[in-house]
Amino acid sequence: MSAEDRPTAVVVGVDGTPAAHAALEWAAEAAARRGAQLRIVHGMGEDSVVAHGTPERRLAVQEARGYARDLLDDGAELVRDTHPGVNVVTVLAAEDAPDAIMEEARHGDVIVVGSRGLGAVRAMLHGSMSPRATSEAPCPVVFVPAHKDEPTPVGPSAPKGRIVVGVDGSDSSRRALRFGLHEALLSGAAVEVVNSWEVPLPADVSALEADAREAHEEVFDRQSEEIVAGVLAEVVDDQTENLDISAVRMQADPVEALLEAGRNADLIVVGSRGRGGVSGLLLGSVSQGVLHHALVPVAVLPPHSEDTD
Repeated sequence: MSAEDRPTAVVVGVDGTPAAHAALEWAAEAAARRGAQLRIVHGMGEDSVVAHGTPERRLAVQEARGYARDLLDDGAELVRDTHPGVNVVTVLAAEDAPDAIMEEARHGDVIVVGSRGLGAVRAMLHGSMSPRATSEAPCPVVFVPAHKDEPTPVGPSAPKGRIVVGVDGSDSSRRALRFGLHEALLSGAAVEVVNSWEVPLPADVSALEADAREAHEEVFDRQSEEIVAGVLAEVVDDQTENLDISAVRMQADPVEALLEAGRNADLIVVGSRGRGGVSGLLLGSVSQGVLHHALVPVAVLPPHSEDTD
């Protein structure tokens, strides 16, 4: 079977860190829910280069490969023990980890990576991951955090039954909502749609009469109501209309609104507008703040994540 003909998969990167372990656990659950293949990937990067190396260098590479193979085998064994019905495939690649993960991913898949906060995410998306990969990710990307106060893996947390989706009326937020609803169908979770806004006010707020300020805020409130109603009307279909769907609209910073709503959620879902793909999100958008501060998994929907070929 060629890579193109393989089953739909959840592709997860592992590197031996607690964050990667958390990502593996999330990915195993996701593969089980979907009835999908689980592809566990480790990228060797420069450690795989042995040409013209010294005997010491060649030995070091051999040891690194042995460690990588053990890492993959241990991950596969863990998944087979906890989710015996999941089809597990391990991939040891010569590329750097982000490129190896992107090379394995196809339309219809889900990519899962561990996140150690903004520093790690920034390093992955700006340092190792190529511009092609960040702008052309073919499927949703889920970032799974490792809690700072948990130095060793403690197993997946109990599901909370809530998925939070940020919407703003854009195509990217429609992608996010479709993904969130699909996840809810698979898990039985409720979906909470979040839209927030900040009212632009003059520097001297006291110069505004109270009535004028209230009227100004009401305009944005009505716009928010229309945005949420419009996105739901376009995205909810016969399959998802019976899901438990609620909406939260508030005057607040969008990052703070999503983090507050997602505090006790299983997943926060946001879209990418395509300005450099996921990389662009980390240049000053709402998603940067969410990825930086979220203590729960965050799914990002790149521009090409709904393509089918």
